[in-house]
Amino acid sequence: MSKIDTLTINGFKSIRKLDKLKLNKLNVLIGANGVGKSNFVSYFRMLHELVEGRLQVWNSKQGGADRVLTFGLKETSSFSSTLLFGRNGYHVELEPTTSDGFTFVSEDVHFKGDLVTTSPNLGAGHMESLLKMSVKPISRHCYSSISTWKVFHFHDTSDTAAVKRVGALHDNEYLRTDASNLAAYLFGLRAEFPDVYSQIKKTVRLAVPFFDDFTFKPTKLPSGEEQIRLLWKQADSDYPFWPSQLSDGSIRFICLVTALLQPTPPSTIIIDEPELGLHPYAITLLGALLRSASQRMQVIVSTQSVPLLNEFEIDDLIVVERENGASSFKRLEEGEFKSWLEDYSIGELWEKNILGGRPSK
Repeated sequence: MSKIDTLTINGFKSIRKLDKLKLNKLNVLIGANGVGKSNFVSYFRMLHELVEGRLQVWNSKQGGADRVLTFGLKETSSFSSTLLFGRNGYHVELEPTTSDGFTFVSEDVHFKGDLVTTSPNLGAGHMESLLKMSVKPISRHCYSSISTWKVFHFHDTSDTAAVKRVGALHDNEYLRTDASNLAAYLFGLRAEFPDVYSQIKKTVRLAVPFFDDFTFKPTKLPSGEEQIRLLWKQADSDYPFWPSQLSDGSIRFICLVTALLQPTPPSTIIIDEPELGLHPYAITLLGALLRSASQRMQVIVSTQSVPLLNEFEIDDLIVVERENGASSFKRLEEGEFKSWLEDYSIGELWEKNILGGRPSK
């Protein structure tokens, strides 16, 4: 599967026009509250639902097309996007319907070969994407790539969070985007990828020193289905603790470590503000994990953490700001800040508003 090379978005929420944004292996979005970082992440959630044939359901949950289009129907008549990845590309344009839904104006796939370029049109007027159903080889490859891009979101650590509840033991093929199957997934890793499982444990211990290991006790229901819950034990004790006996930050860190060390990762992962609730030392560890993960998968992350920014390079950053009410995205180049970097860290430059992306009048 291919990582994303360039991305164009027009008319999506606060993103009025984003033209051919270049995405590297590691991409770190910085900016003040409300500038559009979360809308950028939301775009990838929408894209996943779109190619899976669930666009109208997603749109309904957003409140309708008027809430999705930049500044509403009066200002924006359509949404369009183009992604280029490897030799392939995908383009879609949507227009609102009278019922506040969306209809496809166009949907195209793209392949650039050594001698010929082909761009099959999948049609127009349909309400759900035809990409998944198309038998064309180019379409199949595009769907296989796009459907693997994952937006991970581990913010919910409440008492009713899925990661704390019992889950099906067989649900362990991949880590779900909310880590709801974390227990089953780790159980499977211990059996199939013991080295990876061991690395996850060691990394968790660096941030949670009293943690020793996970405890797995599958139970079988009368129906025959096996279930499992995430239990753990601390050093020098065999007493099994429940996930609710870990801090919210510890649970989030475990989820992040598992996602970033998974042995068969998606080609692209997107994480919104992963530093939420983490201890400063855990944030430093997270920075190292993100850098390492970007050698195996494309990483897109948004953050407002100064300590986390200090773990990256200028070339990794994308500054998000508001211009004329809409979101703008700008990649930075290290050469522009060479003299500044002799005396200040990247986080300090951001605090001083040298890099941009800070609140302004």
